[in-house]
Amino acid sequence: MKKIQLMKSAMYGFVCLTISCNMQPQSEIDTRVNDLLSQMTLEEKVGQMTQITLDAVGNGKDVFTSNVPFAIDTNRLKKALVDYHVGSIINTTNNYALPPAQWNSIIGQIQQTATQQTRLKVPVIYGIDAIHGSTYAEGAILFPQEITVAASFNPVHAYNMAKTSAYETRACGISWNFSPVLDLGSDPRFSRQFEGFGEDPYVVTVMGEQVVKGYEGMTDSINHPAKLASCLKHFLGYSVPYSGKDRTPAFISENVLREYHLPPFKAAVDAGVESVMINSGLINGVSVHASYDIITKLLKQELKFDGVVVTDWMDIINLQKRDKIAPTNKEAIKLAVNAGIDMSMVPYDYENFSKDLVALVKSGEVKESRIDDAVRRILKLKFKLGLFENPLTKLTDYPDFGSKAHAQLAYDAAADAITLLKNSGDILPLSKTSKVLVVGPNANSMRSLNGGWSYSWQGDKVDRFAGLNNTILEAIRLEIGEKNVRYIPGVSYVENGKYFEEKENNLTGAVAAARNVDAVILCVGENSYAEKPGDLNDLNLSELQTNLAKALAKTGKPVILVLNEGRPRCINSIEPQMKAVVQTYLPGNYGGDALTDILFGDVNPSGRLPYTYPAYPNSIVNYYHKLSEEQKPSEGAYKYESDYNPQYEFGFGLSYTTFIYSNLKISSDVITDNNPIEVSVDITNSGSRSGKEVVMLYTSDLYASITPDVKRLRRFEKIALKPGETKTVKFNIASTDIAYVGLDGKWITEPGEFEISTGNLKSKISYK
Repeated sequence: MKKIQLMKSAMYGFVCLTISCNMQPQSEIDTRVNDLLSQMTLEEKVGQMTQITLDAVGNGKDVFTSNVPFAIDTNRLKKALVDYHVGSIINTTNNYALPPAQWNSIIGQIQQTATQQTRLKVPVIYGIDAIHGSTYAEGAILFPQEITVAASFNPVHAYNMAKTSAYETRACGISWNFSPVLDLGSDPRFSRQFEGFGEDPYVVTVMGEQVVKGYEGMTDSINHPAKLASCLKHFLGYSVPYSGKDRTPAFISENVLREYHLPPFKAAVDAGVESVMINSGLINGVSVHASYDIITKLLKQELKFDGVVVTDWMDIINLQKRDKIAPTNKEAIKLAVNAGIDMSMVPYDYENFSKDLVALVKSGEVKESRIDDAVRRILKLKFKLGLFENPLTKLTDYPDFGSKAHAQLAYDAAADAITLLKNSGDILPLSKTSKVLVVGPNANSMRSLNGGWSYSWQGDKVDRFAGLNNTILEAIRLEIGEKNVRYIPGVSYVENGKYFEEKENNLTGAVAAARNVDAVILCVGENSYAEKPGDLNDLNLSELQTNLAKALAKTGKPVILVLNEGRPRCINSIEPQMKAVVQTYLPGNYGGDALTDILFGDVNPSGRLPYTYPAYPNSIVNYYHKLSEEQKPSEGAYKYESDYNPQYEFGFGLSYTTFIYSNLKISSDVITDNNPIEVSVDITNSGSRSGKEVVMLYTSDLYASITPDVKRLRRFEKIALKPGETKTVKFNIASTDIAYVGLDGKWITEPGEFEISTGNLKSKISYK
């Protein structure tokens, strides 16, 4: 076990790079694209629209699995790139991370074949899912997952995560990243909630913009060797399936789709994002990969997106095999390409994709102009990335790969996000002389700290790659000394790649040990998972973990419940018995260190919930619910349970100090289209230690033609205050900020009264 020395106070620095680049004028790129396109055969064009996985050109017995160690099969590579003109390769091999130097070798061989053996010498664009760091590169710095970054309510962490990820991914020779996830995380059942920035559209929008800037640069500069092309996913409405399970149908009205789900994507498109991945599911019975309305009319025409539209894994094939809207794969290809798909993540059977699409063009079922539009977008991206001039970046040019400076940024993000939800009797912070029992299945696991998409798809190989980092147990031992720490799991995960399998592991011994310590640190939640394997039927914390918590509470010793989970698991049956509750989310490789610094007082917690934490599995309403979903004290002779009945509300989080809101001022009590208003409020640290406060500004439409939400978050800012210090926070609000989408799908601001609220203060304005 190795203690990585990191500063315990959050430092909001940016990683500075000195690599130079030369930007090409847009007109020059367009000229080059058109010239190259004019030289292409139909087969070469279709090849550019084809994307395959690395194992398809690997040295295995088939295209699905490669040998270990991995090597490229030169014949398979030549067939794909030279014979079928494949334009893109993605993914890792055998589902695990590779050393950066090996990435350089693999991609170097791919680019050498593409640029020296093909007729037009078009380089391949290589893509990867580097969603919280360069997740498939051994030795890379893994940040907290997006949901954790959202909990910081500090956009600088989103920017730093993306900037670092771009640098370290480019060090591997990879120039395209399938990130960020801008899906609205409004359903806690959804297995991919942890990949996004939570349930609030404004938070997702702000964080998403910063991620795009971190990946692509503040200007149109993706040809910089420390930048890459990002890819928004999953357009649109992917995260709210009716069942709560991945890739199952969603039912979303037009106004809800536009008001809640679309804004983050629109903002990122306006910021110049280079590519978009399409929703794998169905909306109102329509497969999104075959939706001309969503892909072409909405994304390409209305939003004016001029980048590359790529499918998700096998999703054109799924139009036939799963969704049954096409009798053949050829028909599925026609539907998707005519809907506006530019590149197909095949990812194995590229021969049939190529032959079928060529045949569709020759028969007139797909116009060659549609093919030209798709290929023009793909070639433009390759030119903008500088791949024709420099198809391979090398590790030797990236001295900060895996550096302490990058690790510091990852630690800062985790420390700023971990959220204190309960602290009865100010049990926290604990004394460093305390004797503690560390217990629970998440106590000694790097896998659970990182979650899915970490060194492997399901995150099941994390412990193999992150051995130098500290689990929660290891960090606590380093903090207060091994002699003060007992460890008994009580419950353990069965390490077979399935996150939900658990077993009892000396529960009796854990309870006995609890009687001889000052406090119990109980680490529960989930093991790692991603996508379909993360589907569940019960949002409650597992029965074994719940029983462990109850048994420990019966000892009478204070139990600090540490939640380490990708989505909120219901804890209502044990929460009253816990002295403190701390939510870590998925804090990454330095989450154990950050949590420990919070538990023992080196860091004052300042995270806030980026979602509503449900008390019950069937009460999963968001904070922006309708008034009819709130519980009334009485209704005649009856009292009704509420749909909105959270364990903890969106935006909730405690500190080791206290803050007072005062002096709420509004520049005008009337807002018009030409007259935005300024809202200011004073925040005072009334406690005895420095801390950070997330100042949130909400608006409430008191009456509207469509029943309004109870409230909506419009602005937020995180500030640091010393004891006794006061700061004034100012926000500007325009009439567009209090608008909503009507049943006609158009934004409208209706005349009437609105309430402004922040902290415990409220005031009213009117729109005219």
